[in-house]
Amino acid sequence: MKKTSTRLADGRELIYYDLRDDTVRDAVDRRPLEPTVTTSEIRPDPLLGDAVAVASHRQGRTYHPPADECPLCPTRGERLTEVPDSSYDVVVFENRFPSLAGDSGRCEVVCFTSDHDASFAALTEEQARLVLEAWTDRTFELSHLPAVEQVFCFENRGAEIGVTLGHPHGQIYAYPFTTPRTALMLRSLAAHKDATGGGNLFDAVLERELAGERVVLETEHWAAFVPYAAHWPYEVHLYPKRRVPDLLALDEAARTEFPQVYLELLRRFDRIFDGGDGGEGSVGEPPTPYIAAWHQAPFGALEEFDGVVREDFALHLELFTIRRTSGKLKFLAGSESGMNVFINDVPPERAAQRLREVASS
Repeated sequence: MKKTSTRLADGRELIYYDLRDDTVRDAVDRRPLEPTVTTSEIRPDPLLGDAVAVASHRQGRTYHPPADECPLCPTRGERLTEVPDSSYDVVVFENRFPSLAGDSGRCEVVCFTSDHDASFAALTEEQARLVLEAWTDRTFELSHLPAVEQVFCFENRGAEIGVTLGHPHGQIYAYPFTTPRTALMLRSLAAHKDATGGGNLFDAVLERELAGERVVLETEHWAAFVPYAAHWPYEVHLYPKRRVPDLLALDEAARTEFPQVYLELLRRFDRIFDGGDGGEGSVGEPPTPYIAAWHQAPFGALEEFDGVVREDFALHLELFTIRRTSGKLKFLAGSESGMNVFINDVPPERAAQRLREVASS
């Protein structure tokens, strides 16, 4: 992998990640952009103990442009985009409309490929490995920023999820605090450690799932399963079998095997609703919308979580869709949105069975 860092016309950082070491990246951003001005503000909620990012400047962000005006495609001739070069393998740049900025953290965009009509599932294993290396490198770099306490790499896919740009891409949020969801995990981790005299909750969960009926696929270094209390109709958790706190700690064997495992999972998600033949799905059915979310240990202090250290946390990826059956979405209505009590219409055991049925031939 070759990494090349440069600056866009408005001062934002852009980084190319290339498969070839001899690739030269010297294209200049020719757009007449003014310096980016953001109004991000973190406001703590005194009742819930969490925080809200208020970012009114995001109202003006690009919204569903036609393919020939996509800002994530490479620059071609006089069609100027966020990527100055005429091609790229993987590219990461600071978001032009960030939810977090400055003392409030940082937001980045990750373009998985220059092919506008592709998807992550369509990448080669070599390309997927390069994305993994980009995620890992950005985790390292962002974790050293003074304002950053937790790094979150994720992909939103599909208009149903709220994606406003069709180009295959993900994002990285660098938060100035430990996120509420991670804090819940850490509290459960601390309670289990205390109750068992030092046991690890993540290890116990993985051991239980591997012995049960909700395993979707298992390899030498990775395990994917539908969790016992899945919140979403089709939800898979992917764990490295050797517990590590973050992407930085993955060993070479796990890194090498990851593309094969992850691409298979994504391709199965695309088959869930189409009868398992790998086709285009029901008539008029768009590809399966999903969120893919990496959970990493925070880099900040953990004193409030009694007895827990970073190494107790288990890196894992959660992949889920909001589609519950063909043509129907799972909406977060009163119980979910009002009280955070999820109601799942698909039994996790049935979801796991379905995801096994649609395995690649």
